[in-house]
Amino acid sequence: MQDFHLHLVSDSTGETVILLARACLVQFDNIQVKEHLWPLVRTKDQVQEVMERIRDQPGFVMCTLVNEDNRQALENECRLHQIPCIPVLDPIVAALGAYLNAKSHPRPGRQHAMDAEYFNRIEAMQYALSHDDGQMAHELIDADVVLVGVSRTSKTPTCIYLANRGIKAANIPFVPGCPLPEELFYENGPSVVGLTNDPKRLIEIRRQRLRFLDQDPDTDYVDEEAVKEEVSNARRLFTQYDWPVINVSRRSIEETAATILQILTRRDGDEEQT
Repeated sequence: MQDFHLHLVSDSTGETVILLARACLVQFDNIQVKEHLWPLVRTKDQVQEVMERIRDQPGFVMCTLVNEDNRQALENECRLHQIPCIPVLDPIVAALGAYLNAKSHPRPGRQHAMDAEYFNRIEAMQYALSHDDGQMAHELIDADVVLVGVSRTSKTPTCIYLANRGIKAANIPFVPGCPLPEELFYENGPSVVGLTNDPKRLIEIRRQRLRFLDQDPDTDYVDEEAVKEEVSNARRLFTQYDWPVINVSRRSIEETAATILQILTRRDGDEEQT
């Protein structure tokens, strides 16, 4: 196992450089990373402070500093101490500028501006929280998408992730013997996506949940035959109403959300054609 220090320097929250770094790191096996995040670096004095820390624990540096003077100061210091430094935005911004024949106007944190898109995300987040687990079903008509699934299919975290993309997402649990809200079946009702899971995987997750809550593990909630029937009944319902189905067994929340976004994009495209 090879270990090293990775310094992520940003003039904003650091979200962009973190995502880029991790997307690259997963391509390598047998490495152990000690990650250091240095956000809100917006002056040369702050660059010097960060460099002192980097010199103490030298490694690899990735930065998203849009201010050219600060970026060059960091690169020069790294070069002086023979520390590799990659300004990850530079080639993309340069290529876009050439393609658009336009000059960029750097401003730190510009992607986090409190504009209409920002407030749409806040509204979507509030919607997801207030319509979690079947709450306020009478307002489902306002949802961009409603997730229906058996217990422990990551409905809530998926809705929160979608909300951060500006999507109003509600979720409804599929519970044996409990009817679903009639709003799901309206002719002009919301888009519905069914979530399912492999029964064995579902039982494993549910048992972990019961242990965490210190509850009785001998219930139908984790009984193999009961869970198989529950999953089967949910699938039949999804098929009956022609709802798209996503098996989350081997999917991360991000992958599930990406598939839902594809479904919504196709839906919007079909609506435009009609």
